[in-house]
Amino acid sequence: MSGEAFIQPSHRTNQEALIKRQRTALSRRDLSRPLSLAVADGLLTQGDTVFDYGCGRGDDLRNLLGRGITCSGWDPEHHPEGRRIPASIVNLGYVVNVIENREERNCTLQEAWSLAEKALIVAAQLDVHSKLRYRESYEDGFVTKRDTFQKYYEQRELGSWIDTVLGEVSVPAGPGVFYVFRDPAARESFLASKYRRAFTTPRPRRGAALFEEHKPLLEPLMAFLAAKGRLPNESEFALYEEINSKLGSLRRAFRVIAEVTGTAAWDEIKQQRSRELLIYLALARFGGRPTLSRLSFDLQLDVRAFFSTYGKASALADELLFSAGDLTKLNGACRASNIGKLTPSSLYVHTSAIPLLDPILRVYEGCARAYIGSVEGANIVKLNHRWPQISYLAYPSFEREAHPALFASLIVPLRNFHIQYREYGASDNPPILHRKETFVSPDHPSRNKFERLTKQEEKLRLFDETSTIGTKHGWEELLASRGLKVAGHKVVRRISS
Repeated sequence: MSGEAFIQPSHRTNQEALIKRQRTALSRRDLSRPLSLAVADGLLTQGDTVFDYGCGRGDDLRNLLGRGITCSGWDPEHHPEGRRIPASIVNLGYVVNVIENREERNCTLQEAWSLAEKALIVAAQLDVHSKLRYRESYEDGFVTKRDTFQKYYEQRELGSWIDTVLGEVSVPAGPGVFYVFRDPAARESFLASKYRRAFTTPRPRRGAALFEEHKPLLEPLMAFLAAKGRLPNESEFALYEEINSKLGSLRRAFRVIAEVTGTAAWDEIKQQRSRELLIYLALARFGGRPTLSRLSFDLQLDVRAFFSTYGKASALADELLFSAGDLTKLNGACRASNIGKLTPSSLYVHTSAIPLLDPILRVYEGCARAYIGSVEGANIVKLNHRWPQISYLAYPSFEREAHPALFASLIVPLRNFHIQYREYGASDNPPILHRKETFVSPDHPSRNKFERLTKQEEKLRLFDETSTIGTKHGWEELLASRGLKVAGHKVVRRISS
């Protein structure tokens, strides 16, 4: 690129010159949303360098430096003296949506990509979040009352534009945020990791002399087995040769481990890892499932360990994907689920329990995630089993309050993908939740507390009129009429004044 991605003031049209781009730069205390997502996703780590392309007032740079991350930035209005240099992670956060010239927008994306050694982060405003009052339409966006330009995208439109301009397949990280990976194998590894849940390494019993003798070698092997569900390849495990030398082989080493842990937990981990691989392969159809050679080496080993051949794994993944698209099978899976709260139209599940769902339901939810990415703040997922639609619901006080109020929802219809965003935070009568234990997994740390409250409310027959207690006002009116209130997670009598 020539380094002239942003059109210089002298080359802009009269209308473009009237647009005040410098007014779009916001001040913030915390790390911006795209970079926060990258940290949470493990894309941005301590060893990475960051270049912030269109850094505005430099708030992200200060935040990154405060975290010990090497970074630099450039902005045509606020930091024009900055050098545009390569970095492992390049952030193009909320830049393209304020550029009114389409050619310049494309060039900006291309130049930012040319600097990205590991990945490019692209973020733009979505139309569902638009709250601005426009003065007039201009090009493919609007001129605001502050004389700034805003182009609002649909999620699919933004991803398609990125893919077309760069000739790459982007990954949705969240609403309005996409990652573009330099290495296709790294992209696939990242996608596969999104469907894995953590397992605790099975605890060994004491007393086995051979295990105790070689414990420093066997414990790292146990950690690998818990993470991958299979024995390691020589290139994956630093202790491979030493274990072979002292115990004969990795298979014999595993037999020593099995003597002190049993095999049931390891069998469960293997089955879970194989299911997670199928979920990833099923959802990989949306971006064009890669050939085996395009997978990272460890994923290739996973395929061979769990399914022998890639063809067999792909066939099983396709079968799973088609099952998730069959409303009859989907309805059956929802009704058979021992996780989540079932209603006549939907299954509601806390996000922490999603990994425990039947693979059909995980792929069903994954269809929405493959389109929208992770929805920050959402902690309840609504799986509609009457028509293909996933909703992400935010209950900020879920853990804290007995009957938390709905703050916002993001609805993803899987037939047309025209997402809808609704806010309830300003409402004085928002929907609320009851029976919180039904949403979470059996091992959720607060499940017993939730259950005790539900049993108390059932004993008091507070759920008899379900048509009136689903909102804050209806619930509070019922409690008041009975001389009751909820304190913490317990129903108590009101004290008369």
